[in-house]
Amino acid sequence: MTDAALVLFSGGQDSSVCLAWALERYARVETVGFDYGQRHVIEMEARVAVRHQIAARFPHWAERLGEDHVLDLKGFGAVAESALTAHRAIEMTDRGLPSTFVPGRNLVFLIYAAALADRRGIAALVGGMCETDFSGYPDCRRDTLDAMQTALNLGMDRDFRIETPLMKLTKAETWALAKALGGEDLVDLIVVESHTCYRGERGDLHPWGHGCGECPACDLRQKGYEDWDAAGREALPA
Repeated sequence: MTDAALVLFSGGQDSSVCLAWALERYARVETVGFDYGQRHVIEMEARVAVRHQIAARFPHWAERLGEDHVLDLKGFGAVAESALTAHRAIEMTDRGLPSTFVPGRNLVFLIYAAALADRRGIAALVGGMCETDFSGYPDCRRDTLDAMQTALNLGMDRDFRIETPLMKLTKAETWALAKALGGEDLVDLIVVESHTCYRGERGDLHPWGHGCGECPACDLRQKGYEDWDAAGREALPA
């Protein structure tokens, strides 16, 4: 296995910061995205835009940025229907989870990512999962990912590492990490090019980015940006 990483890359704020984090640490960084039938095609378009802008603005990262892979998981999306894949209201369900929760999504993503990484000779799987400021998804918790890492290594006879640089960070600290990695230029890139809004809104550009400003993803992103901005836009040690 080489000194390389595979970033689970959605084109959102968190995975964009993780991509920069990996590019700062690994000699070769590939990305993988998943088409699981999400309602808003803008998510897949944002992936392309973020990768292009990172390569254009950060030449020292461009030479490390490797191949992008997009995997078709529409069958899974149809089985694990949620407000992200079907026209349903974004609300809390009787399980106490948002209707945007796609059951087992991160687990499925990691299985496919590990199979791809096995073929590509990559040991590090990097994801933007976080259990600090998040929507309560159980497959974002570190104990879930530790169990998944064990299962992947047993099942594939490998030594994969699931790396989650944002796991213990607030959204404000995620903005601060972005600044530490790439300065205000990376912050601007994430604001303008990345996409996190559950409703796929790309109309108005807010100080914190595009979005409806009402869904849970926008709430977290906006609050984190405003908290970070009010605290002086400091950089978090990268």
